[in-house]
This record gives sequence, C-alpha cells and structure tokens, in this order.
Amino acid sequence: MTTYRPSISLDDARRIVSTALQHGVENNMNPLVVLVIDTAGAPVAYERSDGSPPGRFDIALGKANGALQMGVNSKRLGEMAIERPHFISGVAGSLRGPLVPVAGGVIVTDNGIVVGAVGVSGDTSDNDEAAAIAGIKAAGLQHP
Repeated sequence: MTTYRPSISLDDARRIVSTALQHGVENNMNPLVVLVIDTAGAPVAYERSDGSPPGRFDIALGKANGALQMGVNSKRLGEMAIERPHFISGVAGSLRGPLVPVAGGVIVTDNGIVVGAVGVSGDTSDNDEAAAIAGIKAAGLQHP
C-alpha cells in the first residue's frame, strides 16, 4: 500500500519547476508549462514559459492529477488506455479533476512516500516526462 504525506514542500516544488523549465530550454524544447500538486491535488507551484498556449495548464493538471489519483505515472495511464480503453474512459469521468493519459505526469516520492505529482506540457509527451524527472531529481526526490 502506498503511504501519503500531506504535501511536497514549497521549496522542493519550486526547485522542480525551475529545473524542469531549464531542462526544456537546454534541450531546445517548445515552451513548457510545469505544475506541481500536493497529495490533495492542490497546486503548490506553477510556471508557464513565454509563448506557451493557455490550454497547457489544463493538460499539465490532467497529467499530474491522473498520475496522483491512479497511483501510476501518466505514461502508464496511456498504455492502459490502449489496453483497456473503456476502463480509462470510465475512470476519467469518475476522478476528482481531469485525467490526461499521456507521458508528462510523474508521481513524486520522498523515500518511498508519495508527496505529490508533477505535470509538464508543451513538447512531445516523452520530452515533457524527461523535464519532470529532471526537476524531481534536482529536488533530491524520487519518482516510481
């Protein structure tokens, strides 16, 4: 069973956001949106690169929220959507908040305890995920 703690710290969330955005710049990615949510699904830190379309916040939220509520990274949710499309469709309508089943939503753990999730949107889904993971590592935290 997964153990949850109330929240990722604001400092860690800010470090994740800044590093993920920096990763995007250093890797010539499209403008990114990076959102960190706590275990209740509440935003802790968020930034939007100049030139990022307004809908990207909602996509980043759906990636992070889906990962957090389902207990698997959003890339796995995408695989599940291919394997069991009716299940994911049903779950998407049942969760508190959105679910976007593509890579870029990553659960954040601290020594095996879930403390939040990161959602990144703006480039390819795999690049979004790489930016999220770079941020998590820079904060000294882990991802499953």
